[in-house]
Amino acid sequence: MLTNIPTVKLGIIAVSRDCFIISLSERRRAAVVEACAKRGLDVYECKTTVENERDMLKAVEEVKAAGCNALVVFLGNFGPETPETLIARYFDGPVMYAAAAEETGDDLIDGRGDAYCGMLNCSYNLGMRHLKAWIPSYPVGTADDLAGMIAEFRPIARTLIGLSQLKIITFGPRPQDFFACNAPIKGLYELGVEIEENSELDLLVAYKAHANDPRIPEVCEDMAKEMGEGCYYPDLSARMAQFELTLLDWAEEHRGSRQYVAFADKCWPAFPKEFGFEPCYVNSRLVTRGIPVSCEVDIYGALSEYIGMCVSEDTVTLLDINNSVPRDLYEQEIKGKYDYDLTDTFMGFHCGNTPSCKLCSNRAVKYQLIQHRTLEPAGSDPDFTRGTLEGDIAPSEITFYRLQCDSEGNLRSYIAEGEVLPVATRSFGGIGVFAIPEMGRFYRHVLIEKRYPHHGAVAFGHYGKALFEVMKMLGVKDIAYNQPKGLPYPTENPWA
Repeated sequence: MLTNIPTVKLGIIAVSRDCFIISLSERRRAAVVEACAKRGLDVYECKTTVENERDMLKAVEEVKAAGCNALVVFLGNFGPETPETLIARYFDGPVMYAAAAEETGDDLIDGRGDAYCGMLNCSYNLGMRHLKAWIPSYPVGTADDLAGMIAEFRPIARTLIGLSQLKIITFGPRPQDFFACNAPIKGLYELGVEIEENSELDLLVAYKAHANDPRIPEVCEDMAKEMGEGCYYPDLSARMAQFELTLLDWAEEHRGSRQYVAFADKCWPAFPKEFGFEPCYVNSRLVTRGIPVSCEVDIYGALSEYIGMCVSEDTVTLLDINNSVPRDLYEQEIKGKYDYDLTDTFMGFHCGNTPSCKLCSNRAVKYQLIQHRTLEPAGSDPDFTRGTLEGDIAPSEITFYRLQCDSEGNLRSYIAEGEVLPVATRSFGGIGVFAIPEMGRFYRHVLIEKRYPHHGAVAFGHYGKALFEVMKMLGVKDIAYNQPKGLPYPTENPWA
């Protein structure tokens, strides 16, 4: 269960222009609430209908008192543009605007609300006041239509609430030659995200202070239960449990005024020798409960992971866009079985931070092969390079995405939907064979052309639509995606 993301409590306020029949808007509001209930959406129905600014203040106070942290402003008829748009200013949380469609051709006198027209004035006035609100792709509909729009709004609202209360805690500078995880903090402040930067030494001191913590045996027992006999190192568990408690306690002690936290930690090359293990498995355990711990001090990687959790209400992972699929493996396992070209495929990999629930049954705590080569004596058994969580990533629909602040301080993002194929990787680490339509072109004309780093966040499902809306609400102007054949990228040679 994710314990580090918001719970959305939605409210709905109906508005009514004073020259229209107020009961029309109120009746339509009640129908929307009823349609939401049929979908399992709990929406608080504000009984104050807004016709003027005093109504607006009263209605906002009513939904706040009811504990609402996200709001639907419903134009049951044309609506009063000044009071209705001021709701977004006075309500402290994400706001959605939508309008009622006319119901029947047999009632277009007293039963006509003109909300189709009212949405135009509403949008115009929101812009005049520089107020940000979410408006669905087609914001006019019946009660059932509105319920569907509200269902789409929930993950967007959850993400915006989470980011407004998020603090990213870092330990250490980025490793040498991994400047690709560039992290200008200007973009974080533009998003309303706080950051606390610490040294690796701060983390080591806190870790040592947790030696002999009485909670360690309980955490070790939980690790053993999670992994199963023969799939972990019993002699390593206490060290890793001590580290897990260190991070959890640091989060509680340093969240300050914020409700939610994420970590971006330096995990090599000094970490394993000084701490006595690789942190990957602990990172995977925290991300399972909704606390991202990104590798290589990838601040925007941790931010991206957190966004994906809020959107999907599920755990996520962060992977290297790592290596191509060998042609012989493609010919043997993919071609003719799945509708992908070789260049649509690649392998996503990391040392071992992917949650165990997203790995195949071959998962196990192992050692970091590459670091063992360089940090421990040749021919020796692995010691402090143990602690990765390895296995093939289970087949699943996925969304590969990232929000990044580039070296000039501009926020940009990419989103691409695809899947993890049920193909054995024959490799090491937490790794999977990924397939994304037109990945080769996307790789060249987005990831390389726009100088994205090697890390991408992975949500386990198709969430492109919601992520796109979130990025728009965050003010991201450049939202790239894997464009289909026939739609060239601006840098793509049309004669290629």
